[in-house]
Amino acid sequence: MPEARAPLSPQEITAIREQLEHLLIHPLFANSKRYPALLAYTVEQTLRGNSSELKERTIGAEVFGRSPTYDANADPVVRITAGEVRKRLTQYYYDPAHAGQLVIELPLGSYIPLFHLPGDEPKTDSSPLPPSTPVHNPLPPPHIPRLVITAIVALACAAGVGIGLELRRVQPPSAMDRFWTPIASGDSTATYCLGEPSKSLDPESVTYMSGPEASSKPEPLYFSLHSSGHLALADVITLTLTTAALQTRHKAFRVLPASEASFAQLREGPIVLIGGFDNVWTLRITRGLRFGFESKNGVALVVDRKDRKQTTWATAWSLPYQELSRDYGIVARIHDGTTGQPVVIAAGISEEGTEAAGEMLYNPAYLGLLLAKAPPDWEQMNMEAVIETQVIDGHPGPPRILAFESW
Repeated sequence: MPEARAPLSPQEITAIREQLEHLLIHPLFANSKRYPALLAYTVEQTLRGNSSELKERTIGAEVFGRSPTYDANADPVVRITAGEVRKRLTQYYYDPAHAGQLVIELPLGSYIPLFHLPGDEPKTDSSPLPPSTPVHNPLPPPHIPRLVITAIVALACAAGVGIGLELRRVQPPSAMDRFWTPIASGDSTATYCLGEPSKSLDPESVTYMSGPEASSKPEPLYFSLHSSGHLALADVITLTLTTAALQTRHKAFRVLPASEASFAQLREGPIVLIGGFDNVWTLRITRGLRFGFESKNGVALVVDRKDRKQTTWATAWSLPYQELSRDYGIVARIHDGTTGQPVVIAAGISEEGTEAAGEMLYNPAYLGLLLAKAPPDWEQMNMEAVIETQVIDGHPGPPRILAFESW
């Protein structure tokens, strides 16, 4: 889209945000924290009409937690990250599988993204897309006798069949496969429901606010959650890594932000809930479980409803994000009576807790620790656990199980 283009329509804005979410869950971005954070922030600020504020120092402070007066020359985190984002965008759109998609571009020398809607002709001097004309190798391909090719193919097929038969014979379903069976089996579409962070969240009522009233309240730094567009970055990382259990079974799934997931949609098939206080469905479904989330007197808690004296799983909302050293979360696999569907939950008080809870569900070593606390017939049972993770420089450590219940 040319820079002089008329204001974007609501439909175009929606399409851009959808394309952004496609980018954020792609491995080129999802396996990092910095790259998707910068991309999502610049896109969202542009869509909100704040592109004039996209300066290096502002991005360093808002996205990477630097002081507003930090020395950008001594700490070029924004320039380095932007360069990587440009490179990864080029790699993404170079893939023929993404041909025809809406293009999000971060031009050289600028932090203001450009959007090339399908049908637009992007500028030739700034488009990240490669030329459409295929490039042919001027050297002729080497000649390989057909007999040799046939032999290679036959050997490869025989080896593949032999390996496949051997694997079937000696490898029973893994604990990971068995854990995810209620979600990954069946013909119905699974729903991943992700939280939506907001800088204007009132933790006591867990309601979203906007307008002058929200801006007049002091921002709780701890709950800013390193926003990634509409979704928390940790939620997107957890989404990307846990979908592997479904993709290996060719299980269909969809991804919905919590505010757009209706009760009727959640009743259609298995559910994976990612995120704690920023996910209204996590709060609703865990309300009936032993372990759940509550906010009292300026403190965010994971509570034990069977033992109300347990108050150590808590963090003050006012704690500056940079001082967070420990976070708590919930991991669960249950059959939910309200929706009538199997549900898997990975949720933390903050994004670090969510990321650690997610690791418990996709890392075989940590899942093994969880299942070691379950009875032998755990496959047919509900289970829920409270986890803890140490946080260093904004990164969660391994999850540690604090409490567990199965029924």
